[in-house]
Amino acid sequence: MRLKILESVDLKNKTILYRAPYDIGVKEVDGVLELADDMRIKATLPTLRYLLKENCKIVILTYVGRPDGHVVEQLRTTPHAKKLSEFLNHPVDKIDDCIGPKVDNKISHMQSGDILMLENVRFYNEEMIDDDIFAQKLCRGKDLIVFDGFPQAHRIHASTSGIERHLPAVAGLYLQREVEMLSTLLENPQRPFTVIIGGAKISDKVDVIHNLLDIADTVLVGGAVANVFLKAQGRVSGFSFLEDVFVDEKKRKKKDWVQDAQDILKQAQSLGKKIITPVDLVISDGLSTKIITTEEIPIGWMALDIGSETQKSFSDIIMQSKTVFLAGPMGKFEDEKFAQGSQAILTAMKETTGETIIAGGDTISMARQYGNLENYSHISLAAGATLEFLAGKELPALKMLVE
Repeated sequence: MRLKILESVDLKNKTILYRAPYDIGVKEVDGVLELADDMRIKATLPTLRYLLKENCKIVILTYVGRPDGHVVEQLRTTPHAKKLSEFLNHPVDKIDDCIGPKVDNKISHMQSGDILMLENVRFYNEEMIDDDIFAQKLCRGKDLIVFDGFPQAHRIHASTSGIERHLPAVAGLYLQREVEMLSTLLENPQRPFTVIIGGAKISDKVDVIHNLLDIADTVLVGGAVANVFLKAQGRVSGFSFLEDVFVDEKKRKKKDWVQDAQDILKQAQSLGKKIITPVDLVISDGLSTKIITTEEIPIGWMALDIGSETQKSFSDIIMQSKTVFLAGPMGKFEDEKFAQGSQAILTAMKETTGETIIAGGDTISMARQYGNLENYSHISLAAGATLEFLAGKELPALKMLVE
C-alpha cells in the first residue's frame, strides 16, 4: 500500500486539519483529570514537529470515548491539549467546540506555528452518522488534512472518512509507520512467521486468523480464544469463559464461533499449516488452582492461563521465529496467579532475534506490566483497525490516503 505522505505536498504556511488518534481515557489525580496513557500523544510528536517546522497552523481534531452526542465533562480534550503542550514544549490552545462561528473566528486569527485543540467531536450526534454537512463544517478554514488517526481508520465517521470528502489528505508519520509495519506482515514477513492469538473474544479475531493462515507458518492460540478451539476439537471446557454463539439482534443473525473454529482448523489442514492449541491449562474453582491437560476441565472449574508444557512449547516456537505477531494475553494476566503464560510468551519474544509486533490495549497493558515496551520492534496502538487491516479488509479512512 503506497500512501500519500507529508513529503509529497507543499505544507509551507498551510492551515492543517490534523486528525489525531487521541481517543485516550482519563483518570483523576488530586482532583485533576489527567491522561491514563500518553503513548498515542508521543506517537504523534514526529508529525506535529514536522508541521511546526513547515510553519503550519495546526488544528487538532479527535474524539474521546462514547459521549453519544452529549457534552461529558470527563471526556473533554483539555487534558490532551495540556499533555501535548508539555511534550512539545510549545503552547497548545484549546477551544470548547469543534464547529461554529467561535471556532471559525479562532482559526482565522491563528498565526504560523499556532496549535489549536478542538473539542471532542463526539459531543455531536452528527459525527457517528458521518453527516456530510457536519464534515464540511469541520473542514472550514483549513487547507489540508494530515491524517494520523490510524486507530479510528476503520470507522465511517464525519471526522474520519467524512472530512476526506472535502479536503485533500495525506498520511501523518505515525499512520505511515503503522501501515508500513503491518503491510510487511501481510506481504513480506521474515520466516518462520508465527502469529499468537489470545484474549477473551474470538469474534474480533476470526477474520484475522483466516487471512493470516495463508501467510503465517504457525498460529499459536491461547487465552479464552483457545477455549473455543478446544471445544471445536471436542474438549469439555467446564465453567471456562466461552464466546461460542453470538446473536446480532439487528440483523437477526446467529453466529456460531465454534463452527468458525472448526472451519479454521480444516483450512489449516488443507494449507498444511499449524494451528497449535494448549496441551495443558491452569484452572481454578475460585479457591484453588491446578494444572491439568486439556482433555477435560471439571465442572465448576475454569481455564485462566496456559500450563507449563504449553508455555515451553510456545516459547520454543517463538524463539525459532524470525517474525512474531502477538494479539491478546494468554490468560487472566491481571492476577499474578494466572500471568505466567503471558510472561513466558513475552520473555520469548524479547529474547528472539526476529521482528516482534504486539497489538491491542490488553496486549500493551500486559507487556507494560511485565516488561519494557522498548523490547519490541513495533507496538501497534490500534486494536480494531489493526485487526481489520490484517484481516485484509479495506479501512474507509485509508481509501483517500492511497496514491
